[in-house]
Amino acid sequence: MEYEMDKDLRSLQIVRDLVKKAKIAQKMFREYDQIHVDFIVDELAKAAEKNSVKLAEMAVSETGYGNVKDKTTKNVFASRILHEYIKNMKTIGVIHEDEQHGIVEIGVPFGVIAGLVPSTNPTSTAIYKALISLKAGNAIIFSPHPAALCCIMEVVDILRETLKKNGFPEDLISCISVPTMEATDALMKHQDVSLILATGGSAMVRAAYSSGTPALGVGPGNVPAFIEKTADIKMAVSRIIAGKIFDNGVICASEQAVVVEREIYKEVKKEFINQGCYFVNEEEKLKMEKIIDTPYGSLNAKIVGKTASQLADMAKIEVPEDTKIIIAEETGVGKGYPFSREKLSPILAFYVEDDWKKGCDKCIELLDYGGMGHTLGIHSNDKDIIMEFALRKPASRIIVNSPTTHGAIGATTNLAPALTLGCGAVGGSATSDNVSPMNLINIRRLAYGKSEAEDLKPRELVNSSCQTPNISQINDTEKLVKTVVDLLMKQLSH
Repeated sequence: MEYEMDKDLRSLQIVRDLVKKAKIAQKMFREYDQIHVDFIVDELAKAAEKNSVKLAEMAVSETGYGNVKDKTTKNVFASRILHEYIKNMKTIGVIHEDEQHGIVEIGVPFGVIAGLVPSTNPTSTAIYKALISLKAGNAIIFSPHPAALCCIMEVVDILRETLKKNGFPEDLISCISVPTMEATDALMKHQDVSLILATGGSAMVRAAYSSGTPALGVGPGNVPAFIEKTADIKMAVSRIIAGKIFDNGVICASEQAVVVEREIYKEVKKEFINQGCYFVNEEEKLKMEKIIDTPYGSLNAKIVGKTASQLADMAKIEVPEDTKIIIAEETGVGKGYPFSREKLSPILAFYVEDDWKKGCDKCIELLDYGGMGHTLGIHSNDKDIIMEFALRKPASRIIVNSPTTHGAIGATTNLAPALTLGCGAVGGSATSDNVSPMNLINIRRLAYGKSEAEDLKPRELVNSSCQTPNISQINDTEKLVKTVVDLLMKQLSH
């Protein structure tokens, strides 16, 4: 009688096979020089961009999150835009020489990387992680979110075919075809996996950090955007809307709350309405709160990546058909206030504070509720206040006069283009960087000697050992003999 292997057992065997193949492929790949590595990364970027529309369509169809237009933009960002930024990076062999100080820095790949991919940004994240991993000389194995398996596998198939066509080991990029929790756990803990690149929910990121394998992870954002009274209000509102509606709000750096000074409250609210947003009344707010949270207090996954009109239908409220964002005026922050959480959809909380200092405190409160170390936006023309925010906020990215969605990932700022955004120690992350190929290499340092060990002696000991008495000036015979003996003993001791 033949027995079919259980799904979890099959997935574990797949992980073992993939790691074995990836290790062999990476061992071959690490023999390539920078020119060859750059060549294949360029080819991979072109292949991904060429298929950006198809991959976006697959992602939306499979997950139900976001929209094709913006997902296509993200795929282009993760391929062409990212490649433009990293193409001239030195990551292989000698990457820097400092002749003056006698230091030579050598890039060394980590080896095999585990790449955890979320369902919210599946194809763009897979493209991004593949490119930065191979640019750094590594192999990567993806652990896909089960809800996005097909579109992630399609990315991998396209990239593997590109590797094969150009004579490179195709096992440099692979994916778990039977995703289970057991498989992800086994991949993260495998002795031949050198690093975990984790993007997703808090529980998954915590699991990565507790696996025993070095990890770079990023969790939720809950990003506040503060509008200060010197801001260009029309532009500030326009930018916040652009960020919040991009791919229906599924990027972790998208705005989750707006905080304004009381002095400009009416003007800001009017501008949001003029630009197509809808403020709910108290009855409508209660209906919206019921669809934001589950009965257990967690985010309702059914609202993720939906349009404002779809959300209104779910909540059984009426909004204009062309509504861009649903907004609720709020005062509290925490579990009893669903609008104050990260919502991953075109829903905003709206807070009014007496002045910028209280606004600053409210932003910190919001970050503390699920966004520590991630991102904050400020719209202002007062450089002193902007700097106060930068100095005080527990956020790794302070985005000024730009959508946080686009600014944090490096699309509208000069930050490194990235879809894994470190949250620093305050956010439980090993880095505060926008993760790039430079985060995926070890740097070996060749250091030439520039001084001798003798030069390390304390100055007073050096001076005392160099001071020799002038014997010709000693008249007392007994003292003369004692001085000569002391000198001889000192010489013998050296």
